[in-house]
Amino acid sequence: MHLLPILALLTPALTAPTPNVPGGELDGYRLAFGDEFDGDRLDDQAWVCRTGPRLWSDNLARNVSVADGRLRIALRREKSGELNYTAGGVISRALFRYGYFEARFRVPRGAGWHTSFWLMRFDGGAAKRAGEPVQEIDICEQDSVNLHRYAPNLHRWLPEPHASRGHRNIDVAPDLSADFHTWGCLWLPQRLTYYFDGQPVHSIDATAYPHGPNNLWLTTVAAALGGTKAVDDTQLPAFAEFDYVRHWVPDQPSPRA
Repeated sequence: MHLLPILALLTPALTAPTPNVPGGELDGYRLAFGDEFDGDRLDDQAWVCRTGPRLWSDNLARNVSVADGRLRIALRREKSGELNYTAGGVISRALFRYGYFEARFRVPRGAGWHTSFWLMRFDGGAAKRAGEPVQEIDICEQDSVNLHRYAPNLHRWLPEPHASRGHRNIDVAPDLSADFHTWGCLWLPQRLTYYFDGQPVHSIDATAYPHGPNNLWLTTVAAALGGTKAVDDTQLPAFAEFDYVRHWVPDQPSPRA
């Protein structure tokens, strides 16, 4: 459920969620967007489903559901077109620029699945026609072949040619499929700072590429990434599960870059 209408109804006894960042660094930030996935279906005013083939799987809208306070993306071995697996994802209708982004989720078990929390312009063709920059901010790219590792990154897609800057593998102690964890990114005009379970783990110079507005994506696909040789069919069907996603902005907006 989209949070903004709910915030208008909050009583003094209730408070809006705060960023999972220590030390008061984001004191003064206000919640601008969020979905707690508390309903019984996807909020189609806030999201569209990702559809179509991508790498080893076909993205299907029917693989996306909301129940028990979670967004669930089903991962299946089934024929769809020329592909043998199906997956899915959601893309925000809203565009975002700067602020702190956070999601809490867990990834599927079994090799073969690439689960991501990221920002990128959905309609890149429109941006290209308008001469606008397009960048991809990967807050979490997780390949389930290794459940103790994920990666953040920054890509430039427009203006061409494509380039990436700041990719880093982050090794973590917990099994990322066993429980929920939080991933965050503070996007400012000068720097991207990435967080895992509230702790900073990486930063990238954000001035390397020009900035444009981005949609927010929560996705899973079957893919030969991270050293994956094949999908582990013994673990299927499986799910990527998202508890919430939120975006905070400073009370005094940063200048455009």
